[in-house]
Amino acid sequence: MTAARETVFIALGSNLGDRAAHLARARAALAALPATSLAAASTVEETAPLGGAAQPAYLNQMVRLVTGLTPRELLAACQGIERAAGRDRRERWASRTLDLDIVLFGTRTISEPDLTVPHPGLAHRDFWQRELAELRADDR
Repeated sequence: MTAARETVFIALGSNLGDRAAHLARARAALAALPATSLAAASTVEETAPLGGAAQPAYLNQMVRLVTGLTPRELLAACQGIERAAGRDRRERWASRTLDLDIVLFGTRTISEPDLTVPHPGLAHRDFWQRELAELRADDR
């Protein structure tokens, strides 16, 4: 039996190295996941870093996926894509080559130690709000 496919929104961010290339490789890697297709990608925008640390600006983007993966499978895949891009998770709010966040997963609400959906930052990140609105407008 095939798992039901759900619409998922993933936020992509990078502020180290070739930021645009990191986002492009992440989009390709997400599109190549099993039982997953990349339905749309928002405009890429540059934003100031969060968390108050002095660091380079970020390039951010959001993508809309349609996937048969479970939230846990998708989280593991996102973390693998981050590691492949050289992501080091030693310090919170640190600069990163790539950050992938599951923002929304269908209509699910998930509250686990390492996975919260909707993402708790959604209400506080105006760039995520813009990117999500852009992707939802594409859906009409």
